[in-house]
Amino acid sequence: MSTLHPPPPPRRAAGPGGRCPAATALYGPDLDGDALPALYEELRREHGPVAPVTVAPGIEAWLVLGHRELLRLTREEQDFSHDPRRWRLLREGRVPPDSPILPLVGWRPALLFADGQQHRRMRAAVSDALAGINGHELRRSVRAAAEQLIASFAERRTADLVPHYARKLPMQVITGLLGVDEQTGQQLVQAIAGMVVANADSVNAGQRMGAILLTLIDEKRRCPGNDITSALLHHPARLTDEEVLHNLVVMFVAGNQTTVNWIATTLRILLCDPAFRSSLTGGHLSVDDALDLVLWRFPPTQNFPARYATRDLDFAGQRVRAGDMLLLGLAGANQDPEVLPPDGVPVTGNRSHLAFGAGPHTCPAQDPARLITRTAVDTIRHRLPDLELAVPENELAWVKSPWSKGLAALPVRFTDPQLPSVRPSAPMSVSQSGERS
Repeated sequence: MSTLHPPPPPRRAAGPGGRCPAATALYGPDLDGDALPALYEELRREHGPVAPVTVAPGIEAWLVLGHRELLRLTREEQDFSHDPRRWRLLREGRVPPDSPILPLVGWRPALLFADGQQHRRMRAAVSDALAGINGHELRRSVRAAAEQLIASFAERRTADLVPHYARKLPMQVITGLLGVDEQTGQQLVQAIAGMVVANADSVNAGQRMGAILLTLIDEKRRCPGNDITSALLHHPARLTDEEVLHNLVVMFVAGNQTTVNWIATTLRILLCDPAFRSSLTGGHLSVDDALDLVLWRFPPTQNFPARYATRDLDFAGQRVRAGDMLLLGLAGANQDPEVLPPDGVPVTGNRSHLAFGAGPHTCPAQDPARLITRTAVDTIRHRLPDLELAVPENELAWVKSPWSKGLAALPVRFTDPQLPSVRPSAPMSVSQSGERS
């Protein structure tokens, strides 16, 4: 895979709460995706499995890089809360209202920001809505949408698979599941992209997303359909419109961009690793093996905010104070030498990675996400069997973001597309009795 470039010189600041040890900036234009793995290892060597970082100017946090420590962080809700109203910097008025971190960690009435019974109530509604997705129907819809996208660029014999395929396919599928039309779906994708970049426009992007979803909720309250939005609105948990809105935000943020990244990075591995591609073609490995390799080495979400300490405690040798923010260092924890074989290469079939989190808040949508990604990769492999990179591998670049691990572009060429007669994809439906993917 790509050679890792050395990270930029760490910018030092006071640790969380203004204390030593000094913190490393986990933001800014110098954070190239190729440099992040080396930066994680530098932090691990200097600080151990829990390292002090800043996520925006003056905003300190702890980055949890240890696999065992991240499991503790996600499982022990009595010590680590999801509720950002516990965040000490926010309570002390030290977070500017336009801070780029706020759209990601500002409190909302959603399962991502709740603990205990409140979390279980909302998660039940979300899990039941997702369980209502018919797996066979979803697979057919994804394949049909994928073939339509491939047909749209097949005559050119070239494409950039990030904007032309990986970015469009999940949006079409997920917006269909939510009951959103294509134009509105594109607006949602633009808003979510603005949120995860973590810049000065992140707050406005979050507001645009909220306005779009409120309109959707009003429509589905009046005219329910066979979709996830309607399922949430009419679930026995009796979610309010505001709760439905913010849980849709969580589902869309978690479901769209991560699936984009998962598809594109898996295709990159298949294009750049001849041995892996040969093993896949020969039947020695499966597409799922490629998907798992991506989740280990290039998890679509690099780092995930946040947990908040409920009390002062010693955590992996660091003195964490009540109200400190802790970040889930998913990519760093997957690189933890304590859980990898001596050669550092994950074992095929091992799914103990932390790409979907862990504990009570483990991603509830990982099964449909895997089905969408697997079908997307399988379809393009069969329809474009001679697909190859159009540029040297070392020219492929990652999007600059401390949170999301995604390719900026994946230019390819091919000569012999194997296209069927493409029919419009049928709308997907959600029901409480549907087969789970």
